[in-house]
Amino acid sequence: MTVNRIRLVASCFVALVLLITWTGVASAHVTLDPDEAEAGGFTILHFQVPNESDTASTVKVEIAMPQGVVLPSVLAEPVAGWTVSVETTPLETPIETDDGVVTEAVSQVTYEGGEIKPGEFQLFNIEAGPLPDQAGTTLLFPAVQTYSDGQVVRWVEQTQEGQPEPEHPAPHLNLVAAPTADNGSSGGSSDSTAKTLGIIGIVVGAVGVVLGGVALARARKPSTT
Repeated sequence: MTVNRIRLVASCFVALVLLITWTGVASAHVTLDPDEAEAGGFTILHFQVPNESDTASTVKVEIAMPQGVVLPSVLAEPVAGWTVSVETTPLETPIETDDGVVTEAVSQVTYEGGEIKPGEFQLFNIEAGPLPDQAGTTLLFPAVQTYSDGQVVRWVEQTQEGQPEPEHPAPHLNLVAAPTADNGSSGGSSDSTAKTLGIIGIVVGAVGVVLGGVALARARKPSTT
């Protein structure tokens, strides 16, 4: 192999390593996975919080609820080693729910006291709902990540359609339409058709057995002269 080819291969290898490293760093955001849920329903928000520091641990995570949106029910799942606290805000207009009247809503959930070490990540789960009933809506859940060395990273930037992703995008949830009733009725119709065909098959088989028996009996009957 010539010297030029060796240099070319080495350059390509270095470029590939840098690309993989950059992609890993760029994708290491605080995110929601999955990032979509049915409009109008309840969902469990899975916040993935990676540690992006090589020397410090994440010791505090603050997750804010979407501004201008009231989520009547917000429940934080306990995480071993972490203390969870919930902040609420009084509602100007109380909301009637199946569980009674709601006069205040959760505005922020904070996890602290634990540790996400370098090279690790942690899941924080929050059940929320009912979500707004407008499919196509995107809800932002701004998050603030604090490290043991005092560094604070604010994941609060909104991603604009057609624009490059910002450096610190906020975790977001896309609301999608729930399955229509037609899908269920179609499935029911298919089941009914399958059952009908099955019954017809059984009947045809039984008739075949009877006719076969009759033919066999006639064949065995001695002929008269």
